[in-house]
Amino acid sequence: MTNLKPVSDGSQYNEAHVALLLDSYQTLIKRPLFEAVSGLPLVQQVFEAEFALVSHNADADPLFNYGNRTALDLFELPWNEFVGMPSRFSAEPVNRAERERLLAEVCSKGFIDNYSGIRIAKSGKRFMIRQAVVWNVYDDRRNYYGQAACFKDWTLLP
Repeated sequence: MTNLKPVSDGSQYNEAHVALLLDSYQTLIKRPLFEAVSGLPLVQQVFEAEFALVSHNADADPLFNYGNRTALDLFELPWNEFVGMPSRFSAEPVNRAERERLLAEVCSKGFIDNYSGIRIAKSGKRFMIRQAVVWNVYDDRRNYYGQAACFKDWTLLP
């Protein structure tokens, strides 16, 4: 898997990993995930984007290996707690079977672009995500690296 390196402000950027996420998205979905603007490095723009972007590795019990600032804020976790956490913990135990079904569907189809589900933050706050795109992450040699998800539509639940 990719090696994550810290930057001076304590957040984490990883150019190679973000490139894998963006390239896999473009290849599978046939459109860019993100339109970069000039001024800031692409990897920083993705980290600071207003949509949530997460990924996990290809382990049997996948571990998060990336989360942008929006995702970290939603899950109420700093980078060093989010990265390395089993991604199954992003859903409440009652919702984990549905999450597993989703991930299996993504494995077989390559991506889905209309996922909705409930996720949980560290504090116990629950939020509904809608119209999430979940996709397999591959390198240019088609080596499987795990899965990623992005969404910009969420609602905090009571």
